[in-house]
Amino acid sequence: MNRVLAVLGPTASGKSTLSLSLADSFNGEIINCDSTAVYRGFDIGTDKLSIEEQQGIPHHLIDIADPTEVYTAARFAQDAEHAIRAIHSRGRLPILVGGTGFYYRALTRGLFPGPGADDQLRDRLDKIAERKGPERLHRLLRSVDADSALRIMPRDQKRLVRALEVYFATGQPLSAHFASTRSLIADCEVIAIGLRLPAELTAERVARRVEQQFTRGIVDEVRGLLASGVPADARPFGGLVYRQVMEMLRGVRDERATRALIVQENRRYARRQLIWFRKEPNLIWFEGPGERPETVQRVLDTLAARRLSRQGDAP
Repeated sequence: MNRVLAVLGPTASGKSTLSLSLADSFNGEIINCDSTAVYRGFDIGTDKLSIEEQQGIPHHLIDIADPTEVYTAARFAQDAEHAIRAIHSRGRLPILVGGTGFYYRALTRGLFPGPGADDQLRDRLDKIAERKGPERLHRLLRSVDADSALRIMPRDQKRLVRALEVYFATGQPLSAHFASTRSLIADCEVIAIGLRLPAELTAERVARRVEQQFTRGIVDEVRGLLASGVPADARPFGGLVYRQVMEMLRGVRDERATRALIVQENRRYARRQLIWFRKEPNLIWFEGPGERPETVQRVLDTLAARRLSRQGDAP
C-alpha cells in the first residue's frame, strides 16, 4: 500500500523545518496544506519558504490560485490527490504539511457536498452580521456546530454563513455529515504526526514571527497587492495577519496595536488548531518545535519503527 506522511500542528510549531528534514530523509516531496499559501502574492503573512529555503525539495500546491479565486477545501482535496498520485508514480513519498485542519480532513475523510444555496437565509444571516458583527454568527455557529466554529475564524462571514446554512437546511452540523463521506486517498496509508508546544513557548515563537513579518515588509506586501488591483475584499485578505494589516491601513489602529493584535489572534488560532487536531484519529503527537534536533530524531525513530524506508536503506 502506498503511504502518505502528514506533518500537522498549530502555527509557529516548526512544521516546515521538520518537513524538510523528513523529505530529505525519506525521498519526499512536500504538499502544502495551508489555506492561504495557495494564493499567489500572499507570501510574508503565510511564511512561505523561498526557493533557497526549499533546499531543492519539490513543493506543491503553493501559489496555484489567483487572489480573486475562491479556492475551496473540495478543490484542495482534488489537487492534493493528483499531487499524491504523481509523487507516488515517481517512487517518492508525499508529505502533507500545514495547519489547515479542514483541508486535511477533506482529503483524508472526504467532503459532504452540502445543500444548494438558500438566498433568503443567507440574506438574513448577512443582515445579522451587518448589525451585530460576524462574531454574532460565530457564537450562533458555536452553539449548533462546535467543530465548525473551531475551524472558522470569528470574522470569516462567508464560511460562517455557509456552515449555518448547512445546519438549518439539513438539521445536522457539517461535522455530522462527514460520517458518510469517503476519502479520495482511501487506498493509501496515511501516517500523521502532530507537533505540540507549551502555550508559553507558542506565545514566544508567535511574537518573534510577527516581528519578523513586519521586518520583512508585510505592510508593503499588502500595499503592493492592493496597488496591483487585488480587491480589498479578496478572500486571502480575510486571513490572519492580512486582515489586521488591512484594518491598520484603514486607520482602525496603529502599527504597535496591530502587531499586538496579530500575536493575540495567532495564539487563539493555535489553541483552536490544537483542539481540532486532537479530534483527528491516529495522530502521533510529539512535544517540541519541529526544528529541534531531538524532535527530529524522535520522529525519525518513530517512522523507522513503522518501516518507512529512509534514503540509502537497502531495498
